[in-house]
Amino acid sequence: MPKKKTGARKKAENRKEREKQIRASRGNVDLAKHPCNASMECDKCQRRQKNRAFCYFCSSVQKLPLCAQCGKTKCMMKSSDCVIKHAGVYSTGLAMVGAICDFCEAWVCHGRKCLSTHACICPLADAECIECERGVWDHGGRIFSCSFCHNFLCEDDQFEHQASCQVLEAETFKCVSCNRLGQHSCLRCKACFCDDHARSKVFKQEKGKEPPCPKCGHETQQTKDLSMSTRSLRFGRQTGGKNLMGPLATMPIGRTFQVARKLAQVIMMRSMRNMKQKKRMKKMKTRRGGEIPKQRWPMCSLT
Repeated sequence: MPKKKTGARKKAENRKEREKQIRASRGNVDLAKHPCNASMECDKCQRRQKNRAFCYFCSSVQKLPLCAQCGKTKCMMKSSDCVIKHAGVYSTGLAMVGAICDFCEAWVCHGRKCLSTHACICPLADAECIECERGVWDHGGRIFSCSFCHNFLCEDDQFEHQASCQVLEAETFKCVSCNRLGQHSCLRCKACFCDDHARSKVFKQEKGKEPPCPKCGHETQQTKDLSMSTRSLRFGRQTGGKNLMGPLATMPIGRTFQVARKLAQVIMMRSMRNMKQKKRMKKMKTRRGGEIPKQRWPMCSLT
């Protein structure tokens, strides 16, 4: 039988596990909480925007720049990591900065570690909104990541995109390669895959994780765990050009079907009435043997 663990050994194992989780969480910082994506208010125009070296609206320099890597506004000189030595003096403002990042447009302090590592691991290096295709330099807002497809989103489109992100590009939940029910969904390709077609020869599946998408390699999720919905179309494909359906397109789906059914009934009644009147006029013409004066056909209203 294995030896029973003592209290000190259990505490030591728990401490090691916590330290391991802390080290792992340092490398995976949430994009909204990263210093280069922090919220900043301009000193002159008082407009809120993303952390920048220069204001996006008035191009003014801020009094207290924030480091895009470590997030500090004052260098305390507790270590010898500073490229510019300032012994016994706390440096703030422009005396603390060392460079401007080309990707996130924010100040980087004069620490050797920040200067040498931030440009390589900047989370906004290829940040382009999936909806409006704008980068960091094209708008003044912050950058966010979609919680479903993990694509970059600007501050203007984040809520609208996430509200319509869990919609498949198909009319059913069937697998795109066969006719079986898709149990794995890729939220980037907006497609479902069954167990057989979710296995890819190109992308390897990690142990304990869901299989990657065979198209893009993004991690799939169980369809039953998501609130997925299919694409709904009204009366055929959506053209996106002129509104061919008229006022029916702006109505709810249930109301649209009611109006369409009533319209079909009215058209059928009108055609039957016209046929009866034509037969009646033909009989009158054969009886009298002469021409029949023109008469107005009665109009039928939709109400």
